[in-house]
Amino acid sequence: MEQNKDYNDKVLKTITDILLEEEKPSIQLSQYSETEEFKQSVFSFLNRLKETEQSKKHHPEGNVWIHTLMVVDEAAQVRNQSKEPDCFMWGALLHDVGKPDTFRIRKGKITTYDHDKVGAKTARRLLEQTSQSEEWINKVCALVRWHMQILFIAKDMSFADLEGMKQEVDLDEIALLGTCDRMGRLNVNRREVLEDIKKFRVKSKMHNKKK
Repeated sequence: MEQNKDYNDKVLKTITDILLEEEKPSIQLSQYSETEEFKQSVFSFLNRLKETEQSKKHHPEGNVWIHTLMVVDEAAQVRNQSKEPDCFMWGALLHDVGKPDTFRIRKGKITTYDHDKVGAKTARRLLEQTSQSEEWINKVCALVRWHMQILFIAKDMSFADLEGMKQEVDLDEIALLGTCDRMGRLNVNRREVLEDIKKFRVKSKMHNKKK
C-alpha cells in the first residue's frame, strides 16, 4: 500500500505542477493522461471522463474530459485569486469526477443527477490513496461536493442548500470555481454567468443577515 501511495504521490505532484505552473494546463494534462505513468496510478480513473458524454444542449464542447480541461484552463487564469490555489485547481480538475458513475439516459436525454455528491466521494477515494493530509483532501472534496450550488442558489432551485454549503466550504472559493465551471464550455453566455454569480453572492449575504 505504501509503495502504491509513493507512486500516486509522484503522479499527484506532476499533476499539481502542471495545474499551478502552466498558463493552459489542458495541453500538458491531455498529454500526460496518455502516458503509462499516469495510467498506472489511481488517477487513471480520470480517463473515464473521456468516455462519458454530456448533453449537447448544455455541453456542446463534447465529453466530460473536454469540459474538464476547459474548466481547468479557466481556473488557471484566476488561480492567483484563490486563497489556496492548489486546492482550488484540484477542485477544478475533479469537479465532475462523479459523472461517469451517474451517467444515465432518461427519455432520450443524458443526465448525471447527484454527480456532485457522488463526485465528492470518488474524489476522496482517489486522494486518500496518496499521502495528502486529511485537511487538504477535505477542502478539495468540499469544492467538488458544492460546485453545483452556484446554479441551484442563483436559480432558486429545490436542490439549493446554502446553510449546508457554508459549513464546509469558503463561499469565495466556491464562487470562483462555479464561475470557471460555467465558463468552461462552448457558446457560453458570459453575461448570464456573471449575473448568476452576482445573485449567488447577494443571496449569500442576505442569508448571513437573517442569522
